[in-house]
Amino acid sequence: MTAVPGYTATARALHWIVAVLVLLMIPLGVVITNEWGGPAQIFLYNLHKSIGATLIPIVLFRLFCRLKNPPPPLPSDIPAIQQFAASATHWALYGLILAQPIVGYIMTSAYPAPVPFFGLFNLPAIWPANRALSEQLSVVHLYLGIAIAVVAAVHIGAALFHHFVRKDRVLMRMIAG
Repeated sequence: MTAVPGYTATARALHWIVAVLVLLMIPLGVVITNEWGGPAQIFLYNLHKSIGATLIPIVLFRLFCRLKNPPPPLPSDIPAIQQFAASATHWALYGLILAQPIVGYIMTSAYPAPVPFFGLFNLPAIWPANRALSEQLSVVHLYLGIAIAVVAAVHIGAALFHHFVRKDRVLMRMIAG
């Protein structure tokens, strides 16, 4: 195995928190969009909104940490084009995962509908009522969700490729440091 320095404990914790929340949001979004929630539909919508609102500060903090502490370098034997692809994938995920809940928050505010935070309180509306804008943002929200799913699949596939095919420490540095 090639020696590759690991990520900090903070970076690893934030990565896995965001990963779990995003991987929960994707099927949750599919269920609520298709109205498969039955009697739990409203609860599932509110859960989706709550997790989305939670992701905004977490992703902002993750970006701050990433800018303050750049990631460890990839093994030197990885071709430059693959290193570029890895960097582009990471930045695409950051951008998409930050844009998605912001678009959802504006869309919900413009609907107008409440944005509950885990049943504790409602977040304030951040956009005036505008049903037409809300409907347009609904389409944007859908496509952002699809883009997140695709880019996340590429990211996960690359991590598994490194672990099982290349047999390097690229995946392990995000698991064990």
